[in-house]
Amino acid sequence: MARLVVVPTPIGNLEDITLRALSELRSASLVLAEDTRHTRKLLTHFGIRKPLLSYHEHNRRSRLPRVLEALQMGDVALVSDAGTPGISDPGTELIAAAVREGVEVDVLPGPSAVITAVVLAAFGQSGFLFMGFLPRRAGERREVLERVASVPYPLVFYEAPHRLVQTLTALREQLGNRRAVVARELSKVHQEVLRGSLDEVLERYSSEPARGELTIVVGPEEDKSPDLSGEAFAEMRRRRAAGEERRTAVGAVSAKFGIGRNAAYRMWLEAGPGG
Repeated sequence: MARLVVVPTPIGNLEDITLRALSELRSASLVLAEDTRHTRKLLTHFGIRKPLLSYHEHNRRSRLPRVLEALQMGDVALVSDAGTPGISDPGTELIAAAVREGVEVDVLPGPSAVITAVVLAAFGQSGFLFMGFLPRRAGERREVLERVASVPYPLVFYEAPHRLVQTLTALREQLGNRRAVVARELSKVHQEVLRGSLDEVLERYSSEPARGELTIVVGPEEDKSPDLSGEAFAEMRRRRAAGEERRTAVGAVSAKFGIGRNAAYRMWLEAGPGG
């Protein structure tokens, strides 16, 4: 019976492709590619000649019937431009459709920028939360970050170079000045791993624009009791006494004093009646 084979491809260094991935690409009757030009270069490098069909964000729904028809004839391999298909790129809908049609789905292990960046960050937690790309609209981005601010694990994001400073600024404003790692061009010749606080990495990329593929790992908020004798708490008490909305006060104190939103929220609670 024909299979849909999800094949991870190198995120940079072509030698990272697995022997099994090459075997599946050679035996597939059709290769679905996010960008056929990009994938053709990969296949040519390894001496593989196969029919290619584009499958990407803008045509994935219209392509489904044709792909399901191809699966009646033989194995179909699904690849993205880099890494594992279905992780912040097309693939999920096709896999779900194949499952509904009773088609066997086989997902190969292989390169992943998420896993590589998390291991490099070495924050030590036993888990992490992958967020993909943050929304472009400021309000939606703020809401997403507010929902995950209290997660006790590292947060992992993908980002494009031209939006990096905007995203780092949003992370700093919503999460406080946490530890962070920005991994650039993973596994490639110009790989770079920048470590520091969000303030520090933001300063670096504000003065020197980034290039290439980027993965951001932000550490969890450090579990510290809020300082109720300092300026931050005094500021919070003034804001709460003035009737300022909780979200506004927490965000303002967090940003002004470089503390996490959880710590600022605890200050908000302590600054209220009975606190």
